[in-house]
Amino acid sequence: MRDPTEERARAVQRMFSEIAPRYDLLNRVLSAGVDRRWRKALVEAALERGPKRILDLATGTGDVALLLKRLAPQAEVIGGDFAPPMLELARLKARRAGLEISFVQADALALPFPDHRFDLVTIAFGFRNFADHERALAELHRVIAPGGRLCILEFPPPPKGGLGRLYRLYFTRILPLIGGLISGNPGAYRYLPESVERFPDPPTLATMMGLAGFETHYRPLTGGIAALHVGDKRLRPMRVTRTGEFPPT
Repeated sequence: MRDPTEERARAVQRMFSEIAPRYDLLNRVLSAGVDRRWRKALVEAALERGPKRILDLATGTGDVALLLKRLAPQAEVIGGDFAPPMLELARLKARRAGLEISFVQADALALPFPDHRFDLVTIAFGFRNFADHERALAELHRVIAPGGRLCILEFPPPPKGGLGRLYRLYFTRILPLIGGLISGNPGAYRYLPESVERFPDPPTLATMMGLAGFETHYRPLTGGIAALHVGDKRLRPMRVTRTGEFPPT
């Protein structure tokens, strides 16, 4: 019997591999350039503690990895993604920029790194594509050193109110049309709003990160269109019971 989690992961991998050549252009067009400000906010929060070993997971074409390396030139930066065409574009961008970054193929549910390997892991708009969020958080917790940081930038479900209604209209009607025309893959940009609607809201994701072992806070960006979650790995695990969470005794 086929594993539905593995099948979903392979389908998403194929989809992102197909849209890789137009990925950067589509990000700029579909977000009106706001995605650059969101990534800057992610990187600023990520570098607060001066990490020396950094993994940018779901790196895509490497925008966040390149920014991390520019702002923290002494740090080791590795970019990981499960779509080889994305990684090829990321390597080309790093070479052109003269930046030393390793880009490796990586499955978020089975990361090819030893325990406690990184001081920091960043994920920009890739976490919702992981086939199993709880398993991914467990893997991230494993590879982050005690006291290290996890930063997740993601699209939560559209906010309530007038802005949320306008955003949902754009996201479900206009974005798939433009994305399909530019990329040649309409299915990829129908998948995007569907994946956002299924994604946990910010309080739920913060709770999931807490249960995985991170002290977490978050803040909405651009009226809640995006959200930045920052989780610091606890130095000691928490004991979890059916009635709640309790610090270790």
